[in-house]
Amino acid sequence: MYLNHKNLVSITNAAVEKPTEKILNLPEKIIQFGTGVLLRGLPDYFVDKANKKGIFNGRIIVVKSTSSGGVDAFKDQDNLYTTCIKGISKGEIVEENIINASISRVLSAREEWNEILTTAASPAIEVIISNTTEAGIVESNDNINDAPPTSFPGKLLSYLYARYNAFGGDLTKGLIILPTELISNNGDVLKKYTISLAQKNNLEDAFIHWLKAANTFCNTLVDRIVPGKFVDESLGYKDDLMIMAEPFTLWAIEASDPKVKEILSFATVDAGVVITSSVYKFKELKLRLLNGSHTFTCAYALLQGFVTVKEAMENASFKKFIEELAFKEIGAAIESDEITRDDINDFANSVIDRFSNPFLAHRWESISLNYTSKMVLRNVPIVEKWYSKSDDVPKHIATGFAAYIALMDTKKMDDKFFTKMEDNSFALQDDQAEKLYDHWQNKDTAVERILADQGIWGIDLTSFPGFSEEVQVQVNAIKKNNKTAV
Repeated sequence: MYLNHKNLVSITNAAVEKPTEKILNLPEKIIQFGTGVLLRGLPDYFVDKANKKGIFNGRIIVVKSTSSGGVDAFKDQDNLYTTCIKGISKGEIVEENIINASISRVLSAREEWNEILTTAASPAIEVIISNTTEAGIVESNDNINDAPPTSFPGKLLSYLYARYNAFGGDLTKGLIILPTELISNNGDVLKKYTISLAQKNNLEDAFIHWLKAANTFCNTLVDRIVPGKFVDESLGYKDDLMIMAEPFTLWAIEASDPKVKEILSFATVDAGVVITSSVYKFKELKLRLLNGSHTFTCAYALLQGFVTVKEAMENASFKKFIEELAFKEIGAAIESDEITRDDINDFANSVIDRFSNPFLAHRWESISLNYTSKMVLRNVPIVEKWYSKSDDVPKHIATGFAAYIALMDTKKMDDKFFTKMEDNSFALQDDQAEKLYDHWQNKDTAVERILADQGIWGIDLTSFPGFSEEVQVQVNAIKKNNKTAV
């Protein structure tokens, strides 16, 4: 039995939350560019949750922009799909199965572009959501009369121009635009490219004024692990669109206009949606405490023989190390007037829960991809922030750096650089692997030379009091013990 509208009545598993008939007939309020699991596991999850509480009362028209795959699975299942939430929240195991009814229909940009444009004339449409990957928000030279334009800014501009014409430039008919692509200031960048493309297409000044004045482009930040397609036969039905998601949710939306809060009423049903005057705090917490602690502990875990994150978190010594790293050092480094100790403790606790998720098998080898660039982006600023407040050496941060440097002592074979781990050696995919290999050819000075290399870090890390000495001590311990720095 497949999941669809007709078979809902036959799904009797008490562990499955089902939608009511009323929800399936709500009006369409959102245009969404993208069918991916992140959108279905986060924004669409919030919309569905709000609809079931009788708050937002609107459904989503999804635009499938890519040529891969089709819309058949959505049509076959009447756009219903199951979100299986599995993980740990506040130290407790969470398992939920929710049939999501937020999507009303899925249209192909390649085959149904004109039908998509007709929806721009609907006064009920108020919001555009997108996730077209980081490569989707680009400078474009599209002709917006193409059906469809190639780029996402081209498609967006074509849609907004159709709406402008449908309502005669009415300034009250603009839309709230929520890009979720993982680039900094995604709303600002998308707005810039859309205005630029309008000018390239020689669109009238009155439209460009409407584009700027009537529409709200919001910077956003999203965070939820949604691994992809999932199968759970125990639920008693088949669902080709089923996904799994962790319990943690975050969708920070930057907006100060009260109209945005009024329209995005789904934000009131879940603490994971935050409408704020600035997403900086949430970006910093995610980048430093989540991503940063991942990166600081990656080599540390690999050198101890751990394959997955959950396996490492089952080890009491490793868990203590990452807790002390996150709470005592990273947290202390980023604490400020904007980021309070309560913010840090709450987010760090959620990070420990997420890393401990027994339903996810996140491999450390995958986390090591582009390792050096991650250290530069995520962790060098933490060292700088720490030393702006204290001359004491942050020992867990130094150990994380030491483990990274030790892992980068590689074997070169066929222009590839392999780790020297005994049981789980693999080729590093790192654009600085050769430079680090060259530094390691002089074992006695390798650590100092690596830390001092401003071509890698942008600064001389040996300039921080006691830091290079502590990293050297930890590298020596790693080399002696072959696995661990503590």
